[in-house]
Amino acid sequence: MANTLKGKKIVLGITGSIAAYKACYLIRGLIKRGAEVQVVITPAGKEFITPITLSALTSKPVISDFFAQRDGTWHSHVDLGLWADAMLIAPATASTIGKMANGIADNMLVTTYLSAKAPVFVAPAMDLDMYAHPSTQRNLDKLRSYGNIIIEPGTGELASHLLGKGRMEEPENIIRQLEMYFAAKEGDLVGKKILITTGPTYEKIDPVRFIGNYSSGKMGIALADECTSRGAEVILVAGPIQRATRYPVAHRCDVETASEMYEASVKSFPEADAAILCAAVADYTPEQMAEVKIKREKSDGLTLQLKPTQDIAAALGRMKQASASRQVLVGFALETNDEQQNACEKLKKKNLDFIVLNSLNDNGAGFRYDTNKISIIDQISKTDYPLKPKTEVAADIIDHLVEVFRAQNM
Repeated sequence: MANTLKGKKIVLGITGSIAAYKACYLIRGLIKRGAEVQVVITPAGKEFITPITLSALTSKPVISDFFAQRDGTWHSHVDLGLWADAMLIAPATASTIGKMANGIADNMLVTTYLSAKAPVFVAPAMDLDMYAHPSTQRNLDKLRSYGNIIIEPGTGELASHLLGKGRMEEPENIIRQLEMYFAAKEGDLVGKKILITTGPTYEKIDPVRFIGNYSSGKMGIALADECTSRGAEVILVAGPIQRATRYPVAHRCDVETASEMYEASVKSFPEADAAILCAAVADYTPEQMAEVKIKREKSDGLTLQLKPTQDIAAALGRMKQASASRQVLVGFALETNDEQQNACEKLKKKNLDFIVLNSLNDNGAGFRYDTNKISIIDQISKTDYPLKPKTEVAADIIDHLVEVFRAQNM
């Protein structure tokens, strides 16, 4: 996954909240991702966490006062504001939010905020009643109008409306928002819209039974996260899986049957720059679904009449060919025999730009595993990859997709 925080300079503002201890986890997470962190703390903040602890984590002196020593040496809030690639105030108390909203520059944190040219993220932390109070909400609305990004407590998503939640968002989710921001600005898929299908489909036999497969959707979710982390706008069409993306996607369409996945994919493909067809779509579906549960018979067996489902890859391949567009179409092939031959035939027959092949004969690859072993095959070459976590496999696949996009623009 693209590391969008590597080398970024982050000013972390800490205020007087019991949630100040979470700043330690924020610092560790940011530094782990390659960021450089400078802490600015309010006098009240030092009542909850010591500067010594914070300095040990950042390897930098913690800034709290305007003057560093009594000899006139001072901290320049202007220089600090210009140094930062982002400013994060977490936790942000009602008092500090009010000062920020109204320009009350009576401490080093607020003066740094007023001097900052970088984006400012604010993670409120306070009592629920204080948070819901009209004055607090008015101040938060002011910060939004100034272009600040408010991180809504309890969801990890950027807030459009805040009501009834007072606790500070978890550090990992706050860091994700920073990653998402920089990905949207700097990633190698900025401006691209990617359609991804994932998971199985369930083809109903009766109200309680279905034909399905073992797909967990892990590979497709990893691909969605990889694309989003690189700045792409992701349209995720997901079969029946109990799995969420790490980063919020632009649009998620949850479906159950092959027919529903077909309709959603065909509808979304014309606006997409690429489609990655990772879902394990059923090839057949019952001709008729029983309206009531089928009972076990004492003597006779049960015969199901099946019909082919609509072929999503073939349909999108025809759409791409008919429109003569420069869309990229990526397929998947999970095989048990004659793997390469079957994958190459699918590549040509369905007008794919490249296909990702994996085999159930490889240990640790295929359904349900957290790892996968793939080969990427295009019209001129085949590249084999070792067994890796699916998050790393997703990065390999998207690296190849980026190469295809670049070749188109040459």
